[in-house]
Amino acid sequence: LSASLRKVNPRYLIGSGKLDELRQLLHETCAEIVLVDHWLSPAQQRNLERELDRRVVDRTGLILDIFAQRARTHEGKLQVELAQLEHLATRLVRGWTHLERQKGGIGLRGPGETQLESDRRLISQRIRSLTGRLARVARQRRTAGQMRRKVEIPTVSLVGYTNAGKSTLFNRLTSAGVLVADQLFATLDPTLRRVRLPDGTMIILADTVGFIRDLPHELVAAFRSTLEETRDSHLILHVIDSSDPAHQERIQDVVKVLEEIGADQTPRIQVYNKTDILGAQPRVDRDATGLPARVWLSSQTGDGVSSLLEVIAEHLHVAFVQCTVELDAAEARLRASFYAMGAVVNERLRDAGGWELDLRMGRRDYEDLSRREHLRVLPGPADFRPEALQ
Repeated sequence: LSASLRKVNPRYLIGSGKLDELRQLLHETCAEIVLVDHWLSPAQQRNLERELDRRVVDRTGLILDIFAQRARTHEGKLQVELAQLEHLATRLVRGWTHLERQKGGIGLRGPGETQLESDRRLISQRIRSLTGRLARVARQRRTAGQMRRKVEIPTVSLVGYTNAGKSTLFNRLTSAGVLVADQLFATLDPTLRRVRLPDGTMIILADTVGFIRDLPHELVAAFRSTLEETRDSHLILHVIDSSDPAHQERIQDVVKVLEEIGADQTPRIQVYNKTDILGAQPRVDRDATGLPARVWLSSQTGDGVSSLLEVIAEHLHVAFVQCTVELDAAEARLRASFYAMGAVVNERLRDAGGWELDLRMGRRDYEDLSRREHLRVLPGPADFRPEALQ
């Protein structure tokens, strides 16, 4: 049953006419659950259940249920539970309305109010506990990410609308055996694997949770540490189901989520997947500057996957900077920090004392380095080729 709403009914979301149609449809089909592809306020959900005498689940509730079934890692389960509890906290009254019709209340409060307050207190305590535990997990994740950035191992994240084929592509690129299923949110927990590119560059490839239109804000908040993996990546591969007639709308849905998590400025390449369904040939489209912008491939057959690996290597070679710095003997501590970053490729002693270092680093680190006024930063030699890129 579909409805075009010019104005939202604050009591039921839909108008009285559609409500009568829905009631008749339930009578004819004997359906036990009503799924509403829209967000419902607690009052709207409660009123619909009272009118229809059926359990009503809105879009957010359904997505949370699916996420709960897909969570596998400890962090994923904590994130889903937190999102579920935050969603439930505003709807607790629905579970106790049957007590309000009973007599024997305490003072002027309804008989169910004491139980309701108790549940709210327990949920609040559990939310605080989960938030604290997830904060510790997030710190561990940030520490691991900082270690990767110190040695400048590039991180490449796969993102896309749910069911776009990210996990199939991830398996093609890594042979990791990640769960692949033709279902929503088959990948909930981020999976990280090392991949060596054709030019020898070692990268970390991350498969993330599938995005969806109007992703519930409870999920965005609960999964923020997971989504930060995408924000902090050197490159994002936006996987698109090219066989989906609505793929342009799906692209905008993903872009909207990337903006929400602060990843809209991260370099991005579009990967048009499932060309085997379209009968299209794999290819690479380039932008006006000659850089790769779109890769067409089939993760199912493997056609075009090798081109994607070459495109990743080409992009990262542009994203990393080679330079030479001259250090005085008194700058030994700074020299040590470059080694700790894993940025030093070659070192030469200067006749006047000190060192001359050939460095390889990410563009962001290079920009920070260039702002140091006392340092003399020179372009890397023309034949300079960091061993990580060989």
